[in-house]
Amino acid sequence: MEPRGRNKIIVILGPTSSGKSEVAIRLARKYDGEIISADSRQIYRGMDVGTGKISKAQQKLAKHWLIDIIDPKTEYNVFKFKKEANCVINYLHKKNKIPIICGGTGFWIKAIVDDVDFPEVKPNLELRKRLEKENTEKLFKMLQKLDPERVNNIDAKNKVRLIRAIEICKAIGKVPPLPPTPSPSGRGWGEGNIKYDFIQIGIDIPKEKLHQNIKKRLEKRFKQGMIEEVKKLRKSGLSWKKIQSFGLGYFWIPLFLQGKIDKKELFEKVYQAEKDYAKRQMTWFKKDKRIVWLKNYKEIEKEIKKNIL
Repeated sequence: MEPRGRNKIIVILGPTSSGKSEVAIRLARKYDGEIISADSRQIYRGMDVGTGKISKAQQKLAKHWLIDIIDPKTEYNVFKFKKEANCVINYLHKKNKIPIICGGTGFWIKAIVDDVDFPEVKPNLELRKRLEKENTEKLFKMLQKLDPERVNNIDAKNKVRLIRAIEICKAIGKVPPLPPTPSPSGRGWGEGNIKYDFIQIGIDIPKEKLHQNIKKRLEKRFKQGMIEEVKKLRKSGLSWKKIQSFGLGYFWIPLFLQGKIDKKELFEKVYQAEKDYAKRQMTWFKKDKRIVWLKNYKEIEKEIKKNIL
């Protein structure tokens, strides 16, 4: 049975192209909820096509928070996300609305679910400038020497997070460890953040089907103007390096625009990057045994109904 007298939060998570947004919108409309995006790229304005951001029409179906909130030139991190997300959660609970966190950035979701504390280390621009010249393999080795524990739970392919971890190590000695993931409780209810009751639901989709979805959505993005979007970001004043720091298509399209790869190779590179990213997402999510993995909306609604009503 649901613990009484405590606030409730639904979390809809899963890999890219698994259909999270559609599920979250349907739940928000049925249970009078509003959606908090937990996507580390969709916070940026002007990055719509390449991030798979939901359309304006979809946003009208259910209120969305933390989408299109900052310029891509602005520094943003999980510390800021947690602070803003908690403000939204408190606001929604006061309105008797159910917050629905939806996204695929596992580190950001964990920040809320387990109430992770982050050090307020200011950016070291000189250090970042030096580190940005290095590849991810070298950055990973640097972090390994500074903090052998942190490399066990960081995305080794994410240059931005590797640089940030090194930056923190240089400032305070080591990255504070993430709290251990609590053991399962009931049907996915969180035990980490005692202020709220969480039900974390993952979209369970076969790998073959997921890869089909990724390819189909990628083809659609290219038709929608994914390359043109990167051109606009460049014209707005962003450097190629800054654009590439957002990863996935944003990494490979600048190489195409600079004539370093052709269009066929571009598609294959982005497609492989998306598949690799989905694999890393699932590796992260599978560590949390509180997540309930379900295959379709009917199963999801049944689970929600048992725990929410």
